[in-house]
Order: sequence, then C-alpha cells, then structure tokens
Amino acid sequence: MRPFVFLVAVVAACSLAACGGGQPIVPPPPSGGFLNTSLTGHYAFSMTGASANCSPGVSCGAYVARVGSFFADGSGNITAAIEDVVDLGSGLPPVLVTFVSGVYSIQPNGRGVIALQASDGGILQLNLTMQSSSQGFLVETDLRATTSGSFNLQTTADFATTAIKNNYAFDFSGVSFSATSAAPISILGQIVTDGAGNITGGTQDVNDGNASAPAGPLPVPPGTYQLDSGATGTNFGRATMTLGTRSFVFYIVDTTHLKLLEEDSLGGTSGEALQQSANLPVQNSSFSGSFAFLLGGNQTSGTTGPLARAARFTSDGNGGIGAISFDSNSNGNVVRISQGSNISAATYAIDSSLPGSGRGTFTFTASGQGTFQYVFYLISPAQGFVQETSKGVIGDGALLAQTGGPFALSGTAGNYAFSWTGVALPTSGGIPFDENFVGQYVLSTGSSNNMSGVVDYTQLGLSADSFFTNVGVAGTLTIKNDGTVANNMRVALGGSSTTTINFAAYIVNSQTMILLSTDNMHVTAGFALRQ
Repeated sequence: MRPFVFLVAVVAACSLAACGGGQPIVPPPPSGGFLNTSLTGHYAFSMTGASANCSPGVSCGAYVARVGSFFADGSGNITAAIEDVVDLGSGLPPVLVTFVSGVYSIQPNGRGVIALQASDGGILQLNLTMQSSSQGFLVETDLRATTSGSFNLQTTADFATTAIKNNYAFDFSGVSFSATSAAPISILGQIVTDGAGNITGGTQDVNDGNASAPAGPLPVPPGTYQLDSGATGTNFGRATMTLGTRSFVFYIVDTTHLKLLEEDSLGGTSGEALQQSANLPVQNSSFSGSFAFLLGGNQTSGTTGPLARAARFTSDGNGGIGAISFDSNSNGNVVRISQGSNISAATYAIDSSLPGSGRGTFTFTASGQGTFQYVFYLISPAQGFVQETSKGVIGDGALLAQTGGPFALSGTAGNYAFSWTGVALPTSGGIPFDENFVGQYVLSTGSSNNMSGVVDYTQLGLSADSFFTNVGVAGTLTIKNDGTVANNMRVALGGSSTTTINFAAYIVNSQTMILLSTDNMHVTAGFALRQ
C-alpha cells in the first residue's frame, strides 16, 4: 500500500514517542537468520510519500516519489546505484541521481540501514526490514522526505525490451494537475505489450479528483517502451514508457514485474505493473471464493482528508457477494460494517465485454453508510489491484484471495516484517502530517502480550522532521470467530514513553496480514509478511 498524498502545508505535532504514557518498551535482542550476505545482488526499489521541501509558492508536504536500483555485494557495500526522483515540493523537474558509493548493514532480525552517497555529496538514508533475501520494506530516514516503499531482487537476464511482453495489470496513484488545482488521482488497468517495444492495447479506469466522476473503462492509448541504451539500462534495468500523453520511467524487476514513475507535466504518479496469468476469470462463474483488500487514498467531498479501508467478502460464482466484514478510517472517522440485514445490493461482475482484461466490479449498500463501489483488475485468480469509485472517494490498493482458513494463533505464529504508512491527525485545528513505519515483530501463540518487536519510523512536521529508531513494540493479536473477518491487534510503541495504536487485522493466509488503524488519531495502514 502506497503512502497517502497531501498537497498542503504540514504542522508540527507531538510525536508518537512523546505523546503517550506508561513505561518504555525495551526492544528484544535481534534474533533470526539474516546477515549482510542476505542482501546480495541487484534490487529495484520504489517509494512514495511527502516532501520536506518548501519552495516559494509550493506547500510543504507535497508529493514525492523515487524509483531506482542498487547492487549490494553481500559484504556491506553498495557498489552501484541510481534513482529517479519526482519532488513536487522542490519546484524542479524530475531528476536522475547517480550514487557514487554506499554501505549497508543487516541485523539477524532482518532490520538494516542503507546509506547512499550521491555524486553531489548528498546522502540518501534508508531503513529497511527484509521479508526474505528477495524482498522487503523501506522507509527514508534522512528527513528530507518521508517516503516509504519496497525493494525486490532483480533478474538481470531480463534487462531487455524483449523481456516485456504479454499482458500486465497496473496500478498508478499520485497527483493530477489542472489549470487551477492539484488533486489525487488513481489509474488502474491493463496494457498489452508485444516484446518489440509497442503497447498495442489495453483498458484503464481513471478516477481523477480534477474530474466530475470516475471515467469508467477506457481504451489505453497506443504507446511505446524501451530499455535505456546505455549503462543505466544494461546495469540497472532502467527503461522508459509512453502511454498516450503520459511518460514514465520504469525499472525491471523481472519479466513479470515493473516499478514505474510518471515524469511529465500532468502531475505525478507511481506504481507497479505485474504480468497477468493466462487463466484469468472471463465470467462470473469463474470468480468465487473469499477475498480481502486494502486500499488508501482520499475523501474528496464532505469531511475531506486521508482515507483507508480494509475488508473481506465472499463471491458465490453467480454475481453475488456476502460474508462482508468492512473497516474504514476516513480522516479519523472509524466505521465497521458487518454482514447482516443492513447490507443490500451486494453484487460483483466480471466484465464480459473486455474478455482477457481481468477487469471486474463489485458493490454493496450499507444502511446509514451509503453505497460502496469498486473496480478491480486481476493479475491472477488469487491477486489483483482494486480502485474505489464510490462518490467522493479516490483510492486504490491490493485485492488478495483468502486461503488456508479458518485461522488461529497457532497457524499464524512466527516472525513478521511489517510496514505501515499514512497520516497522523493533530488533536485540534492543525493539518495532518505524514508518518511511515517499518519494523519486525515476533508473534507467539500466547493469548495475551503475544507480540514483541522493534520499529523505525519518521514523521514530517513544519518546524521539525522526526526520526525514531530502535523503538520497542509490544502488543496483542486476538483472533475472532474463524479468523477470516476483522481481528483485533493492539500495538504499543515505546520510546521515552509509550503510545498505543489499535488495528483491524485481516489474515489473508499464513504468510500475510492486512492492518488498518482504527484510532481517530491515525489514518495508517499496511501489511505484515511472515519472514
């Protein structure tokens, strides 16, 4: 899940580590099997968040995104790295940065630090948690921005234009510019590529805050793509793409996975593209089972502000959905909806007019809460991207099949890497500010105090930007019913004092949990992945 985007000034507020009470939480000694050698090879990374730049005429906290690649030698050295950066708070065009040196260190629990020195002398510092030697979570900790995201091991043999072929589902989000305003935007869809540098078709759904309503399915404009001809292409997998009037740079993870960043005058978006499987559902009868989703974005009408939703539902293979468990946090207004007589018009449809696109929709109405509408594009029968098209909402995220239930603590115990990102809401009269967390915890089978771990996090403020490292984590996960619905997670973070965040926890499978804050002071959400 990408960080929420705000094109507004931000104000200083009390930090998590300074706003609580109680005794400090001492982080447990790092344990596990990770070493510096666990981070070896070429890795692509992508991150989004809020900028600390405050250029004349540009609000602090503007959209910033970065995408790049680095090579880790397994001995604590980053021997080569580049990145593309869009910082709408800087007033400057997109920048390609070359790093001349770098170092890193990895602890046994998978937590670590990367420091990259640019050719102009600037330092990019990233704290990380490894989920495996192939992937993990990142948060920027140099206080120039509060970006967060992920990294993935690259397959260098796929650094070629010919490696990009077949169909890809994509999810881009960020900021859209009009003549008079900036607004959030979400673009979801599918592109068809031919392996020769041409985008020959596809479909997209655009939900643009500068438009009067979501666009609905539209043809993808013709486009092209190509690997960079020089060392940036052959050494890092850097490439470029055009989709109609939009221009992107992207980094190849492998033939199935691309990380993209928009670089044009239309605004700024970034996201992922994943190759679609050949067995996508083409009719309602082939889409059945239990699904969970997490999305983040913005409420653009009514009480405007940051928004996050987490939910699960079942599809019956005949166009109906049920067993709905739904949690929403809109600018601190927390709502939980459970299936009952309060739910009506709960349906889904695989788009039969666009066979092979993986496109579908689902919707339901909850009494007193209104109608909730969604579009999705499947990557496979078990995974996809989802976009909310409800009135006054712009948001997107991940849709995942729930497998392995019923769930219990005994089946979910283990070591987890986690990333939460979102917005902290001030106590009175202020403006939200960005916050990003990355860490590791151990979940035991105990019925109480069954979580213990450590977290690094940043918060962006107007008068000061704060970075907190090696902060202890303690908490409890309580499984409800069969575990497929919203479970309760209560997490205490302790620095010089402690504070507690409550989460709705949706278990996707034995490896993955979705987490959504259910407190009125945080619109924060993310994933926990078993290491």
